[in-house]
Amino acid sequence: MSPLDISLADLIARLDEELPEADELARISEARLRAQTLSDLGDQLIDHYVSKAKRTGASWTQIGDAIGVSKQAAQQRHAPAPFERFTNLNRHGIVLAQEAARTHKHDFIGTGHLLLGLLGEPRGLAYELLLAKAESEQRVREAIEEALPPVGEKALRGHIAFRPESKEAIEQARHASADLGHDWVGTEHMLLGLIHAEESTAGGVLRTLGFTPEELRETVRAEAAARPAAHDER
Repeated sequence: MSPLDISLADLIARLDEELPEADELARISEARLRAQTLSDLGDQLIDHYVSKAKRTGASWTQIGDAIGVSKQAAQQRHAPAPFERFTNLNRHGIVLAQEAARTHKHDFIGTGHLLLGLLGEPRGLAYELLLAKAESEQRVREAIEEALPPVGEKALRGHIAFRPESKEAIEQARHASADLGHDWVGTEHMLLGLIHAEESTAGGVLRTLGFTPEELRETVRAEAAARPAAHDER
């Protein structure tokens, strides 16, 4: 098995390069944020292969043995809910939303953070749709930042909960996928979920940028039909 193409030295060099003026305490805070993101991505990596193993008929006992934990622990930690059928890029967008909330020192994950997560995944269809409408990533980012609450005073540790409107947007994304007859929930469905989350920060931003629910739905339908083989990369 080949080693990962990343090392501690690489991570240190990148952080130092990106924060040349920061003191050591500020670098500790940033390192903790990045460590949490790496941990979340690691969990998603395991989830990806657990899902594949389940589809081929593997039992939770076998999966637990492969991970090195009990059947119950494997099932509790890696059962597909709540992001079953989410594509890899959409799951990554959720991780980026968590990171955005931590970066802004917010004690919640709101729809604005979810929209920032989609904007942070340039391989996703949602990113393409956002740029096609707004004409620049900077315009979208500025609109989101303007709508978000002020940056908090203290960096947070541990779990950050989704706000009710964010949970609604995630559920609306599932509904949008089912309504379109799709068997995956991609970044494009999350975009639909966000615009249908009434009175939400992201919904307001998307409407300000010129999106409407009806137009966005038809655009997603057309784009999905034009690229049927790329379900996992949306």
